[in-house]
Amino acid sequence: MTDALKRLSEEGVAIWLDDLSRKRITSGNLAELIDQQHVVGVTTNPSIFQKAISSGDGYEQQLADLAARKVTVDEAIRMITTADVRDAADILRPVFDASNGQDGRVSIEVDPRLAHETAATIAEAKQLAWLVDRPNTLIKIPATKAGLPAITEVIGNGISVNVTLIFSLERYREVMDAYLAGLEKAKAKGIDLAGIHSVASFFVSRVDTEIDKRLTALGTDEALALKGKAALANARLAYQAYEEVFSTSRWEALEKAGANKQRALWASTGVKDPAYKDTLYVDDLVAPNTVNTMPEATLLATEDHGQITGNTIAGTYEQSRAEIDAVEKLGISYDDVVQLLEDEGVQKFEESWNDLLKSTEAELQRLAPSEG
Repeated sequence: MTDALKRLSEEGVAIWLDDLSRKRITSGNLAELIDQQHVVGVTTNPSIFQKAISSGDGYEQQLADLAARKVTVDEAIRMITTADVRDAADILRPVFDASNGQDGRVSIEVDPRLAHETAATIAEAKQLAWLVDRPNTLIKIPATKAGLPAITEVIGNGISVNVTLIFSLERYREVMDAYLAGLEKAKAKGIDLAGIHSVASFFVSRVDTEIDKRLTALGTDEALALKGKAALANARLAYQAYEEVFSTSRWEALEKAGANKQRALWASTGVKDPAYKDTLYVDDLVAPNTVNTMPEATLLATEDHGQITGNTIAGTYEQSRAEIDAVEKLGISYDDVVQLLEDEGVQKFEESWNDLLKSTEAELQRLAPSEG
């Protein structure tokens, strides 16, 4: 074992777990990860909940009670998922208090079927914040075009947000702009900006998966030499954008009023290609004031053999830009790739949500008390 997770934390990278289930809560596993593996936050998404609830582990009693009350399947899912998030938030509360509200956070996503509906996303975010009713919750809103004004409105109401499904540099800049606009709204309403926190979830591995596929199809030496480089280059250029935006006079005015920077969060950091080292998207994305949300396998791999050598983003911007440009010169459109990944991301979460609806409905019917 190495002290890689400790070193990562010392470099200013918050380690969050990209997973949640009732079993993880009730078994003491989450508390153990916080205590021993430097975990200071938890992210969830529709795929994670679908996997957890479909396994059935620990949910049967609540499902039976919900079946007896004849609740709708949508209501059942919200009662189950918010219960898990609430319990996880309580376990993480000491971390939240110790970090002045920066960490100790648990994220819960708005219904992914609302990804292209601004007003419905805003209403759902407010409802989730009310339902979970914990100060250390982040409401996840996708960075779709319809999501951007929702982010501004929700932040403007003083609700902390995790912006998810960011793939492109242009969209990331729009997300930061939406956050600043939200803070300006909150300030105008007299809301204490110090209590508002946000992270921007910039997705990593999927960029390599898609671009590598296209490079392999080209098959030239030049194309193959670029494999495994685009995702890191894209994320590093995102951090450059973060540094630019949070050094503007617009930001400084908000900071003086007590606002917190919106941290860049590296999401989808489990390596998909077995040819790459399994800690690639951890070791090579180290920079201050960031978050890395890892699946448990990546977390344990980093603990075991991660190579944390200090800041691995500083000084890389020129090389990163050159690598993205080199991919474009081969005829692979960056704009096409990132739009495809956003569309697929929304679709995958929607499919997981629909699977969750189906499996929960089946359980409710199975556990419904017989009339008599």
